[in-house]
Amino acid sequence: MLRPPSHDRRIQNGAPRSVSAVPVDSSHLALRPMVVGEVAGSFVVPDYQRGYRWGVEEVTRLLDDIAESEANYYLQPVVVKPAGGAWELVDGQQRLTTLYLILSHIRQHMPMTELNYSLSYDTRPQSATYLAAPTEADSHANIDFYFIFQASECIRNWFEERQNPTLAAVNFYKALAERVFVIWYEAPDDVDARTLFTRLNIGRIPLTDAELVKAVLLSEIERREEVAAQWDSIERDLRDPEIWAFITGKSTTRATHIGLLLDTLAERLKGRPRHPFHTFEALREQSLAESPAAVWNDVVDLHSLVLGWHDDHDLFHKIGYLVSTGSSLGDFVGPALELGRGDFVMLLDERIRQRLGLTRTALGDLDYEHHPASCARVLELMNVETVRQPGDRAHRYSFSAHASRSWSLEHIHAQSAEQLDEVRQWTRWLELHRDALVELPGVDEDLRHDLVDRINSAIPAINSTKFHQLEGEMVPLFTASGTEADGVHAISNLAMLERGDNSALSNACFEVKRRMVLELDRAGSYVPPATRNAFLKYYTHSNAQQFHFWGPQDRDAYLAALLDAVGDYLLPEAGDD
Repeated sequence: MLRPPSHDRRIQNGAPRSVSAVPVDSSHLALRPMVVGEVAGSFVVPDYQRGYRWGVEEVTRLLDDIAESEANYYLQPVVVKPAGGAWELVDGQQRLTTLYLILSHIRQHMPMTELNYSLSYDTRPQSATYLAAPTEADSHANIDFYFIFQASECIRNWFEERQNPTLAAVNFYKALAERVFVIWYEAPDDVDARTLFTRLNIGRIPLTDAELVKAVLLSEIERREEVAAQWDSIERDLRDPEIWAFITGKSTTRATHIGLLLDTLAERLKGRPRHPFHTFEALREQSLAESPAAVWNDVVDLHSLVLGWHDDHDLFHKIGYLVSTGSSLGDFVGPALELGRGDFVMLLDERIRQRLGLTRTALGDLDYEHHPASCARVLELMNVETVRQPGDRAHRYSFSAHASRSWSLEHIHAQSAEQLDEVRQWTRWLELHRDALVELPGVDEDLRHDLVDRINSAIPAINSTKFHQLEGEMVPLFTASGTEADGVHAISNLAMLERGDNSALSNACFEVKRRMVLELDRAGSYVPPATRNAFLKYYTHSNAQQFHFWGPQDRDAYLAALLDAVGDYLLPEAGDD
């Protein structure tokens, strides 16, 4: 059972969240895995489906996959509906037809082998007879016969290529009888088969691990109504964008969010997933070994654990950062269950320390050209810690906003625009700096008006020569005295900003970017807190303020704040005890 130590219950959410009763979706109760050897009955392929179309590639892949698999092997769903003593085959024609042809060939090596099911086709009644004994002479009668014959020949050749075809047939039959499954979905009587077929083929009914687990639980567990209500409540919780991004590092959703919890439990039971329906197989084995209630209790416990982390200010930010930079939910479950909260926090701190892998000296030496990945990790941590360290539970870093955007390292102050080489880029850069120049203090008014007039005149026919001449005059006006060009790529001149396609803005001077950040902030856009602080000169001592410039004092103050924010996660210097 998934249970944390009693002294560590405070990691969890404490009181359980209330759930409302919901009706059980009875359509799920007919969905289950079925070993191929148990497939039986008469199957009718309706006229709204096209005929058999699998080629050599699909048939060979199926044969190879089954032969090479050692564990249970799951084929895609077979969807049926009762039809007067037979089964209307809504979906799965290609798979069942191929399996029929394989079993027919196996009978040539094992005459006592029984075929427990048959196939007939509304569009070509004679296909059932041809399927039982496909011949080359009749293969050109229609397109269905052609593909059936090609598949039959592919199967025959595949077995003949084995070192011992008879032994291969015996082993293959054993696999089909014991460990190769179809996902059997019996549609309710009140569902229109044509509509169901259309929805299946446009991906509107995903038959997933989560749905299989739910089907088993609701069909075998005693507290069916209660579990169904809890299932829906957990699903709603995980659909909260902040909770989902916190435990996945992603903003994109999936069909069934509770599947993440099921996958995590399955990984703890059997290791990393290796094949389709691995999660269902692992949890089904646990259900048989213990009980369906034991499986469900583990799901509820994991959900409670996740909500507890989410509600804990420190754990939320530390785990969220690790997930955002590459960890997975499963990396934390075992330690959380084995350790008290204090030791668990120490473990998280150590993992963050290893994620950075930096001393104070090494952090100060980071630069954009040589260490972009390290710079990105450090700046993200600075932003997370900026929110976490004050301890104000009302303010939290938004991992949802972080996950829904593409971020880049931006120079707080770019001292040249050499990378710009298009008319569109030159025009935009000049427009941005012209607008900022109008309000830039300390500029001679005659020079200001002259530059604005020359920019306006140059833009309609801008070229490289004109642009770089004007750029050369503009950049010094926006650059603080004493600012060295060779430090432009240092981490003390980098910030985390949302990536865009506006390269002119990326190459802009500090004042232009400061105006942009303020505009975004006023518009309610998400600006990372440390980035916002840098452009508002929050870190610079008031005595050294040059509000419209980013100079040496600003860089030094920013680096000091950065070291202070992430200092607890830095490695000791060489030689330190």
